[in-house]
Amino acid sequence: MDRKKHILTFVTITVFLDTVGFGILMPVLPEFLRQLTGGSLAEVSSLAGYLVASYAGLQFVFAPVLGNLSDRYGRRKVLLVSLAFFSLNYLIAGLATTLWVLFLGRMLTGITAATHATANALIADVSPPDERAQNFGLMGMAFGLGFIVGPTIGGLLGEWHVRAPFFAAAALGAVNTLYGFFALKETLPESARRAFSWRRANPLGMIGQLRRYPILIGLVTVMFIYNIGHHVYPSNWSFYTIEKFSWSPLDVGLSMGLVGVLMAVMQGYVIRLVIPKWGPVVTAFAGFSAAAAAFIGIALANNSVTVLLWCFMSAFAGLAGPAVAGIMSNQVPQNEQGELQGINASVGSFGAIIGPLLMTQSFALFTGSDPVVYFPGIAFLLAGTLTLIALALFAINVRTLDVPAAGLARGEEHG
Repeated sequence: MDRKKHILTFVTITVFLDTVGFGILMPVLPEFLRQLTGGSLAEVSSLAGYLVASYAGLQFVFAPVLGNLSDRYGRRKVLLVSLAFFSLNYLIAGLATTLWVLFLGRMLTGITAATHATANALIADVSPPDERAQNFGLMGMAFGLGFIVGPTIGGLLGEWHVRAPFFAAAALGAVNTLYGFFALKETLPESARRAFSWRRANPLGMIGQLRRYPILIGLVTVMFIYNIGHHVYPSNWSFYTIEKFSWSPLDVGLSMGLVGVLMAVMQGYVIRLVIPKWGPVVTAFAGFSAAAAAFIGIALANNSVTVLLWCFMSAFAGLAGPAVAGIMSNQVPQNEQGELQGINASVGSFGAIIGPLLMTQSFALFTGSDPVVYFPGIAFLLAGTLTLIALALFAINVRTLDVPAAGLARGEEHG
């Protein structure tokens, strides 16, 4: 296996194991929190939201720091530290007997959560510009597969003991760390590194750096708005389908597995065919359009079959993220790839604070005991509206790209 294929394989396995570790907790987290706090289901649901917010908030602050550190000291060191803390977090959580210890572990992971950002930088390091978008799709494929395997394993282990999935996630993180320690070679040569600067390594400083690449400001804004809407799936899917269609937990779990399969196929296989043919700009247009249509279709669906059909349409939304990531990556030199991916991770984390709160509160407002209008699909309609706004902003921003960078020539520059 050549160096490029080895790096791409490592990145795929890393993100897969990372997602399995996250998904493995989903079936047992409510019961675990109830046992830990003695609270009701509604109370622990609120606590779970704060856990997400504490993680995302600290990731927002520290992701630019880690991205800049990877541009200074290399990808390997930063990624290994991140993976080690990933494992430590779940070990702390599994042993926690008080709530503050659980929050401590989550916050430590938020501070060191460079897995996806550094993995993207690794991809950028070893991929020529015309292959980056489809290689970024490997991240989505790994996430989709992990989203299938993780909850399944978590449910089985949770039947044995509610803390068992936490220890399994810690073990996966440890294995991944060892794999990286022995197998991962540095991808950023000494000659391509740059000095670390605190002025650039913070959420405010990063805005100043983006001003050197005006299109990146627009594209970061596009993905920020899009990601806020995309949080409707993890935060609202189960509530919506149970409220409107009386789905059982099994129905919800199987539907999540279906979405995971579709995502893995789309970003692991289809995008590698589409990007060379259409180019990243047209591919991104298709992805955003499919996402908007799916969100609105789900919001207005009248039965379960219709909802599942819209899930197939939503799979094409997986084309948007890798295509935009490829466009963005091609705008900056190699020694700023870590900074760029840190910015993306930081902005994504900010969206992870806003999105779930926005979606869950809108759902509660339109389905509560005395709603002004009863409309369970409001969160998906809101997500569709945000996606259309993102699509419009994307169209405005990519007009400044030249033909090769934009990929408007239907891939003839790849021939």
